[in-house]
Amino acid sequence: MTNFKTSIVRLVAALFAAALCALAGSVNLGAQNDVRTAKPSGAAFETSIRTHESRADPQGGHQVPPANEITTGIESASWTPSTRSSLMTTWNSVSGAKGYLLDVSTSSSFDNYVDGYHDMDVGNVSGRVVTALRVGATYYYRVRPYTTTGPGSYSQTMQATTNPTTGLIINATFESSITADPNATAIEAMINRCVSIYESLFSDPITIEILFRYATTAPDGHPLRPGATARSDNGVYHIPWSTYIGALRADAKTSNDNSANASLPARALATIVRASSAAGRAVRLNTPPGMFANGSAGNGGPYDGIVTLNSSAPFQFTRPVNANNFDAQRETEHEIDEVMGLGSDASVSYFHPQDLFSWSSAGVRNITSNGTRYFSINGGLTNIVNFNQSADGDLGDWLSEACPQTHPYVQNASDCSGQPFDVA
Repeated sequence: MTNFKTSIVRLVAALFAAALCALAGSVNLGAQNDVRTAKPSGAAFETSIRTHESRADPQGGHQVPPANEITTGIESASWTPSTRSSLMTTWNSVSGAKGYLLDVSTSSSFDNYVDGYHDMDVGNVSGRVVTALRVGATYYYRVRPYTTTGPGSYSQTMQATTNPTTGLIINATFESSITADPNATAIEAMINRCVSIYESLFSDPITIEILFRYATTAPDGHPLRPGATARSDNGVYHIPWSTYIGALRADAKTSNDNSANASLPARALATIVRASSAAGRAVRLNTPPGMFANGSAGNGGPYDGIVTLNSSAPFQFTRPVNANNFDAQRETEHEIDEVMGLGSDASVSYFHPQDLFSWSSAGVRNITSNGTRYFSINGGLTNIVNFNQSADGDLGDWLSEACPQTHPYVQNASDCSGQPFDVA
């Protein structure tokens, strides 16, 4: 099991594989920007908000169709394993039901209820992800259908247990744009699969809070830009150089950590390092969540970030993926990466943890968008992956091949249809 600790070092070195799945061409990821600077009351560091957008490649001729051109039937969700903090409840549909009322309890006799899960109206779906649960705990659930005349009988009591292992926890919160959607079960199950993948890879005992949305607008209500397929917003802390580098060095626990730390510069390359709230906590800094559901930052904000999937895009939430559809799982994993801490603007003015390990050749750093730039944890001797250097895509993502890609990594700056892949 890998540690999330060295923020981008571990995240990038150990993980990434495969980005979004496009229509029949490629998808480019829009630039990341720091916007709306804010300083929460009592915060240790100044903060800002970072936005990342995935969008269809205008050169590929495959734009996201308008919403009125999309026809999507309700998908059945595939089985989803429980995560450390969530589980998937499922049941058989009842003919004529208008919806279902869900109970979740720690007792088989239902003499208590998980907060919010007593006669919870989940709509006319056949499953629901229950989040913010205890690690390694057993839960019981039941449902009863309802019609216009009232509720029916309870189902049999069903049982599920969250993953007992320790380590990274991602608490997924679903906005009503997901829970009220006809495809809610499939969307939630897909997100839960993404969460289970990340939790299986990282052993750092930190919790990341992410709000997931399925809409045609950004969290603040503005329409997504034309061609956008997904977007992530997250809080970024402006940490003094010496503070961040000191925390990174102190948190080393593996040979890869030691190798990466040995390649750190002897002098400061920037005044501050802009680390996501999640990445800051991974190296034991005081960087709590600070984002609200409307995308603003401030003291008491409950989320580390927000992931929005464009509901007008032809997403598919189960696999295998049709050649003409976007693979929602790959795209969701990419945006989770951004909230966890990936990102680069290839500029000393906007220095990110990823830029500490950006090279053009052995011993030669490159933190600009000129020439070759690649990720390495041993001073540039080993090229792990090339960074995208095109302004049409995000400078923090991987250099992408023409479709079909030999290496369809999750963090690629562009992506092809028919090539599902996961962080591994």
